Amino acid sequence: MSRVADVLFANRVWKSVFRHGYPSNPRNRAEVMFQNVFLHIQSVKVFKRSLQVSATFGLGLTLAYLFLLLTLSGFLLMFYYVPEVHRAYADMKDLEFAVSFGVVLRNMHRWGAHAMVAFTFLHMARIFYTGAYKAPREFNWLIGILLLVITLFLSLSGYLLPWDQLAYWAITIVSNLIRTTPPADIVGAGASYFVLGGTQIGQNTLIRFYVMHVFGLPAIAGILMVVHFWRIRKDGGLARPDESNIPLR
Repeated sequence: MSRVADVLFANRVWKSVFRHGYPSNPRNRAEVMFQNVFLHIQSVKVFKRSLQVSATFGLGLTLAYLFLLLTLSGFLLMFYYVPEVHRAYADMKDLEFAVSFGVVLRNMHRWGAHAMVAFTFLHMARIFYTGAYKAPREFNWLIGILLLVITLFLSLSGYLLPWDQLAYWAITIVSNLIRTTPPADIVGAGASYFVLGGTQIGQNTLIRFYVMHVFGLPAIAGILMVVHFWRIRKDGGLARPDESNIPLR
């Protein structure tokens, strides 16, 4: 068996990909985390208390999974949706009645988005009531607030894409709110023009919200999520009651 293992794992090809030894000692176990692009943002060691369900209720991890679910389902929906004012609503109806399992795919994306908003507020509440926003974690708290804002903007931009009455009046209300931003003649009017792509709600508005929803906001959210997870590791893992006695890592 040792010869078979040497042939499989001691060759040049294997070592060019996995540059650490078998994780049989603390150093190699640490190297597994340090040299893996998917694992390096995670802590090498965790405290037992952090593994308890009641410590975090898995809210942050659930949000990460929901983001991946929405990314995958949104990618599939892009094959059946065209951001054009004369087709958008019809494409939604085709998803519901013509595309195989289209209604399942759309509802998966829709309810996943609702769940992400709800779990984001629950996650923020858990952080606040457990004091996990205090020093030395203030920066990560601000990152979390930015992620909350982006989550809400993702929901708003996706709300417009079906191009129905709900979408039309939602963007009407939002554009009117933006237009009143003081000074209204300069900032408000300019911001409203930028969001709508003109002075009226139309094709330019739909295209802009579509680009924000499928590319701009998800890209920013993905980057901030990586920074968020990385800061958790650099701040010594999940917050604990004895936080002040543990040095920063």
